[in-house]
Amino acid sequence: MSSTKNTLLIGTRKGLVIYKKTSSDWKYAGESFDGIPVSYATASPDNKIWWACQDHGHWGCKLHISRDQGANWEEVDAPKYAEDDEIRDGLPATLKYLWVLQPHVNGDADHVLIGTEPGGLFESKNTGKNFELVRGLWDHPSRKEQWFGGGRDYAGIHSIIVDKDNHDHRYVGISCAGVFETWDGGQQWEPKNKGLRADFLPDPASEVGQDPHLLVAHPINQKVMWQQNHCGIFRSIDGANHWDDISEPNGVANFGFVITLDEKDENTAWVVPAVSDEKRLAIDRALVVCRTRDGGKSWEKLTNGLPQKACYDIVYRHGMDITGDTLVFGTTTGNIYLSDNQGDNWTSLNHNLPMIYSVRFI
Repeated sequence: MSSTKNTLLIGTRKGLVIYKKTSSDWKYAGESFDGIPVSYATASPDNKIWWACQDHGHWGCKLHISRDQGANWEEVDAPKYAEDDEIRDGLPATLKYLWVLQPHVNGDADHVLIGTEPGGLFESKNTGKNFELVRGLWDHPSRKEQWFGGGRDYAGIHSIIVDKDNHDHRYVGISCAGVFETWDGGQQWEPKNKGLRADFLPDPASEVGQDPHLLVAHPINQKVMWQQNHCGIFRSIDGANHWDDISEPNGVANFGFVITLDEKDENTAWVVPAVSDEKRLAIDRALVVCRTRDGGKSWEKLTNGLPQKACYDIVYRHGMDITGDTLVFGTTTGNIYLSDNQGDNWTSLNHNLPMIYSVRFI
């Protein structure tokens, strides 16, 4: 199967980098936002609107859209917390990071959801002209006392899933809180973390306080869900009602951030393992992708074309994507690797990019 999408958006520490597919290869096609960190970039399914989330550090978070495939960009107001919104009692909530943007909600190009730190989900139905905080989740009784930061100061919503058959049915993945589900478009939310494990909590089985690194659902059968988790790899076949630990017992497929699913086969997935939370680097200094074809019962290591010595690369949660049989991932040391045969062989697109935060085929 050939690649079905011909543009690659790469969000990096120093801007947005664009690659395009030619008749024979993927080629560098330009960049935007020179020197500005792009935390996440994506496009609507019809490719009419591109989105870029930015982290300016001192100047805060910015949000841009393009209606001409990156030739020109327009800034829209980023989500804002109200003056009386609080992370905890007495601690005002301010926007710290734009983690993920889900475009084209309900099949509407103007309708988007954005997950943020400190744990707020925002919704816009007019292409970012204004955003509303999803109060049902923000006001969840567990948030102030049981949500907390993992690698960052506060809880962050990094994963958003909208049911393709029922757009009011949605999931979010939150570090550190867990998976939450709504059936009414966001008014009521329920934690869905049974079977998960958080070894760092007094009660590792606590239903709130789990730390998914990335939550994904299979595009055809969305009841089949996967997550790369702080304490392993987990899979659900019943829409997150229960999770099973599918980590490799005596192998490397365990700790990591990213997980990517085959678009047709609900049993096939890829992860890029790292040593641990304390040592976020490649295992044995070798860059390895692991693939399962049987729902996590077994894992195989894919290394052909990847560095196996003196390698420190890891892959962040949004740093891998798939279209057809073509996989791509970007690393913390600015390397981009691509495979046209589901990971059996890898080639490098670039060894000299800044730290990579996200890669998305569009």
